[in-house]
Amino acid sequence: MPADSGELRYQVIHGYRRAYRRAGSGPAVLFIHGIGDDSSTWLSVLSALADEFTVIAPDLLGHGGSDKPRADYSVAAYACAMRDLLATLDVERVSVVGHSLGGGVAMQFAYQFPQLCERLVLVSSGGVGPEVHPLLRLATAPGTDLILPLLGALPVRTLLRRFERLLRPVDGFGIGSDFDYVVGKYVRLAESTTRQAFLRTLRSVVDWRGQVVTMLDRGYLTEGMPTMLVWGTRDRVVPSPHAQIAYEALPSSRLEIFEGAGHFPHHSAPERFLAILREFLSETEPAAHDSEKWRKLLRAGRRDRPAPSSGT
Repeated sequence: MPADSGELRYQVIHGYRRAYRRAGSGPAVLFIHGIGDDSSTWLSVLSALADEFTVIAPDLLGHGGSDKPRADYSVAAYACAMRDLLATLDVERVSVVGHSLGGGVAMQFAYQFPQLCERLVLVSSGGVGPEVHPLLRLATAPGTDLILPLLGALPVRTLLRRFERLLRPVDGFGIGSDFDYVVGKYVRLAESTTRQAFLRTLRSVVDWRGQVVTMLDRGYLTEGMPTMLVWGTRDRVVPSPHAQIAYEALPSSRLEIFEGAGHFPHHSAPERFLAILREFLSETEPAAHDSEKWRKLLRAGRRDRPAPSSGT
């Protein structure tokens, strides 16, 4: 991997500066991080794969080193941004790896631009069911922009850590080994522009009842698209039962369960994650988009109805 591969590069698209990392050569793989995170979450994976693949990992708009304007932070807008970044980099087709919110963006990218997508890897992905960590639902409430800056204060972080340990036995509240990583990233919310971008992004996919965007209604369109689902059994952010739901909804998928891992299986078990990802990218045939088949699938639609979201 080149010496500068860990450094951010920048590309101005539609007037906004987009940060990204790129290294290696060979078939292209696009890595999309989750909400409140950035491309550095993939650094060890990028380093390990750069000898075989062209690896690209952007900071989504509103995150990391990218600009944080008052703008559209919807999943569809992020998918379009991925298409535009790839176009500026002269990359025609990619396998897409998405974590959490990035998984929802990856699914949307495959739906909007199937001719660009060769494979999908969804890691602890959003967009499967309404359930999501209660603190994320709480963060969508009015006035939370006044509270979030406090996360950066050391006394508050210490208190949160103790509070989290007390709540860990309560189903759905603790986040276990992911706590320090998550809080370390969310300290950035003390900065106003980062905080506002985070809240706009969160409120585009979550409300007080949970996730509001679903991939299930269009999952049948991934027929013929090699898809791998990766989930930790101790994921408290996007609950692990979503893994089986997604597996049943995506016709060309395989499921990899990481026993004991939380919301970041690529951190909890990096060697296993890297091994299954390399094998998946190397040994599956890339999807070849067939526009006529796509039209037939759309006309036929699902054979069963997607499960309704709770609270609607």
